Amino acid sequence: MHGIEETLDELERRLTQLRRALRTAMLQRDAAKIAEIRSELKIVESAWEEAAAAEDGEVGGVPLAIAVRPSGAEKTAPAGLLPVREQVHQVLTLLGVPAAPKLISAVQAAFFADELQPSRLASLRRDEERSYRTAPNARPYYLCPALTADLLAPARALLTISTWPMEQRIIGGHSPRVDFLTAARKVAEAVVTRRQLGHAWSPEAMFQAEQLLRNFAANIPGALPPPSLGRGGGVIDPDQVAAAAATELVLHADVDAQERAIAAERARRQLSEAGRLFGTRLSIVGRPATMER
Repeated sequence: MHGIEETLDELERRLTQLRRALRTAMLQRDAAKIAEIRSELKIVESAWEEAAAAEDGEVGGVPLAIAVRPSGAEKTAPAGLLPVREQVHQVLTLLGVPAAPKLISAVQAAFFADELQPSRLASLRRDEERSYRTAPNARPYYLCPALTADLLAPARALLTISTWPMEQRIIGGHSPRVDFLTAARKVAEAVVTRRQLGHAWSPEAMFQAEQLLRNFAANIPGALPPPSLGRGGGVIDPDQVAAAAATELVLHADVDAQERAIAAERARRQLSEAGRLFGTRLSIVGRPATMER
């Protein structure tokens, strides 16, 4: 097992080597080798996360000595717990739109049963960019910021996946509303699908999903059920939420798509590959803004 005494650069090199070896083993259909490499990958990825946290001096705002070496019940974690970046990836894949840490955390709790504190995502974007610049394209995907349509600069606190089309990672003037409605529809449809498939759902996760739907519905006309007698609202209906979100999406989708397409084309012309993933670097006040070289 490899400890966190290795540097980030060393761990990055090991990850690159292991991923290349994994691709070779998959081409050779060597099941035993694939399992061995995947097991080692998990260990090294975990070590990388701890090393990145150590470099920052804290994990999620908690001193490293506490966060890395918890005691008692905090030491135990579900056997299937994924690294943070993979948890974020699966949530973003479900949503299909740029998302902020609080939404990512809420969706993770509702659908994937793992607790993901929003504060743990604070340095994730920076770590992803550092990883890319150390070894470009060594990973199958990167977690990147959404880019603003006007400046092609990183949008504050919004994460996307590098494999998404450029248009999907752009935030224009109408995009926040469009992405809100899209996320509401995707979450509602995921709830319906999960119920139809009969997947087990813990009471805590079910409560999280219902709260998530209710928060979406409160800001979408026609999405909330009629108030029940003596209570603030009736049982939330995911089909109703999805339908209401889809109805309003019709009003904004075309103009938003046009804004994103124009900005995406400009990004392709003006930015390097790294710039298209992580945005422009703006100069200090008093100097012209410069594009990512």
